[in-house]
Amino acid sequence: MSWLRSVLRCLVELLVLPATILCYAGLWDPLYKRFFPHLMCSFVADINRRMAKVKKELFDELPAFAASTPTAAPLNVLEVGCGTGANFPFYPWGCKVTGLDPNPNFERFLRRSVADSGHVELEKFVVGSAEDMRQVASGSMDAVVCTLVLCSVPDIDRALSEILRVLKPGGGFFFIEHVAAAKTGWLHFFQHVVQPAWRYFGDGCSLTCDTEAHLEKAKFSKLHLKHISEPMAFRLINDHVVGYGTK
Repeated sequence: MSWLRSVLRCLVELLVLPATILCYAGLWDPLYKRFFPHLMCSFVADINRRMAKVKKELFDELPAFAASTPTAAPLNVLEVGCGTGANFPFYPWGCKVTGLDPNPNFERFLRRSVADSGHVELEKFVVGSAEDMRQVASGSMDAVVCTLVLCSVPDIDRALSEILRVLKPGGGFFFIEHVAAAKTGWLHFFQHVVQPAWRYFGDGCSLTCDTEAHLEKAKFSKLHLKHISEPMAFRLINDHVVGYGTK
């Protein structure tokens, strides 16, 4: 079956050749980065509906990571790859969020989400990558949140190292990340076939990334991780790892 997968993948690469040419010419990213926030807005409601229970259960653990601060102090959260602010409805009341995203076009959508939520405060919006968060001070965050983001990060190990840097001692890293399907199934087969197209239209997303392995070798003192399968609009991203790591 490997030969069939290779043939089909080559066909997909031919189909997306115009996007590849635009990418090498430096024209794809500027165009797509303007369009992508609008695309995400159309999917946020569906994702939150399908993942509402998962997100609620996970983010209900957030307040525990403010225990080391005075009672009156807000919970300081950094969301990496904050996008349109899809997670804001699930954050606890009164928390202060710093949003970080490499795409500056997300800022106005993010501020709209803050206005709609009303119970969280956007401390600031930072344009930057997960691998280089120099704008965020070391040991300044009670928690870092990352959902459906690491799949598009070129250097996951470096990103996790940066996340550990900005966390306070005892701080928590919360994640919901889709992962590659089981190697024995057809879903894994098709993930490899469509990847050449998916990376362009999914803003650099990799369907076959082994995110779990990167999380397990990162230097978290504790790692709480579980596998779930949620029926998403795109069946290619049904499988996820969910949990949190403690610095």
